[in-house]
Amino acid sequence: MGTVSDDLLLTRAVVLRDLVATGVACAEAVSLLEDAVAERRWWAEQWPQGRVYVDGLVAQDVQDGLLEHFGRWPLCPVCGEEASHALHIQPELGGPDPVWVCEQSGTVVAPLGALTPR
Repeated sequence: MGTVSDDLLLTRAVVLRDLVATGVACAEAVSLLEDAVAERRWWAEQWPQGRVYVDGLVAQDVQDGLLEHFGRWPLCPVCGEEASHALHIQPELGGPDPVWVCEQSGTVVAPLGALTPR
């Protein structure tokens, strides 16, 4: 395992990849991501064994921030074009190995960082 800083750079890249893939990597969304990474840095430094949860927790932090400012993200790609419900991270604690899951059907859509354009 790398340093906390190295791990968080990877976390940032993984979540940014999903923001880009879903077309919401605007300045405000990237700012939310930066804030989430900064907040989780302290958490990861305090609890080194919890690093496996950081990727999913940062994604959830960004998702919560986007909901407040822009609406649901990411929207479910498996329930059709009319789907207005979001995916959520499983396991709920964010890891290990977080995946995006349809909140209605329970279908695993993609690992975190592997969403594709809708």
